[in-house]
Amino acid sequence: MAVFFLLVCLAVAILTIAGTWQVFVKAGKPGWGCLIPIYNLYLMIKIAGRPGWWLILACIPLINLIVLFILPFDIARNFGRSASFGLGLLLLPFVFYPVLGLGDAQYLAPSPGTSA
Repeated sequence: MAVFFLLVCLAVAILTIAGTWQVFVKAGKPGWGCLIPIYNLYLMIKIAGRPGWWLILACIPLINLIVLFILPFDIARNFGRSASFGLGLLLLPFVFYPVLGLGDAQYLAPSPGTSA
């Protein structure tokens, strides 16, 4: 039973990595960036259309909760998805990132001035 559970966890992890990799590629970022801690957060911030200094905010306790709450909604918006899809990215990333990355969603680069 433990081997089955480990295989399921491995399959979910691989699917999540593949989906996130494709999200990065669709946004014009290096796909391998999803594997590097901190750098992947920086790339997510850029994909969300936020300024790079938000990475500093993401390192401040309690403020990081706000930043990490906002990012999935911005990413969903920049891929032409709804706020409810952003909620899915926040709560079930192992389902919604593969849907976003491996599906037909196209990255819509944020307009200058829309990132606050």
